[in-house]
Amino acid sequence: MAGDRRDPLKDLAQLQDKMNRIFEDSFSLLRTGEGKELFALGSWVPPVDIYETEDTIVLSAELPGMKKEDMSVEIKDNTLTIKGERKFEHESEAKNYSRIERSYGTFQRVFTLAHLVQQDKIKARYENGILEIILPKAEESKTRHIKVKVE
Repeated sequence: MAGDRRDPLKDLAQLQDKMNRIFEDSFSLLRTGEGKELFALGSWVPPVDIYETEDTIVLSAELPGMKKEDMSVEIKDNTLTIKGERKFEHESEAKNYSRIERSYGTFQRVFTLAHLVQQDKIKARYENGILEIILPKAEESKTRHIKVKVE
């Protein structure tokens, strides 16, 4: 289609995120000598959804069971970094687990933003296990609509 325009840099950034996730996921599963599956401590990848509106980019990350003190959000040079740690809190050493499927340990997700954002106006909130980060776009990166007059 003549009106369909793709942004190759945005496509490349999305491909990089997908490849990073594939590598992170493939190294997160370990097997014990008994054949039981265990997730490696220190290597889990929380799932993230990212969408944008005309004025903002919104990132939502699933971080169930975490405390807000155990996570951080940083932005530098148009790169957003989310870090944190979900601790394995066992009540007693006497428990004999037959299966552990929930992931624990540290994580880090890094995203290159497709638009410049107003760093001083970024907001983050954590509720019901979802971290939502709202990144207002900078004026120079917003889409401008130009009316074309037909003569």
